[in-house]
Amino acid sequence: MANELYDRVYEVLEEVIDPELGIDIVNLGLVYEVILEDEQAIIKMTMTSMGCPLAGQIISDAKMKLTTNIPDLKDVQIDIVWSPPWTKELMSRYAKIALGVHN
Repeated sequence: MANELYDRVYEVLEEVIDPELGIDIVNLGLVYEVILEDEQAIIKMTMTSMGCPLAGQIISDAKMKLTTNIPDLKDVQIDIVWSPPWTKELMSRYAKIALGVHN
């Protein structure tokens, strides 16, 4: 059950799109960790830059989608972290192809 919930959290987070880049936050490599405790999800994630003007919108969208689509979650806490810093190497192959990023 815990693994299914964990997978479901990631599935829902793949629906959260970074409005500037048009790619979801999971494939961008912004989600660092998901911790499930009781009926709470604690998500550690970052942004592509410290001054990201859309951070609030991305966090709000993630919380709304998780609580709406996963009734087992009563609370969602999203912690923005800056260490390790985000780099393009954290992106999935899909995101790199979609954005035309070459290694």
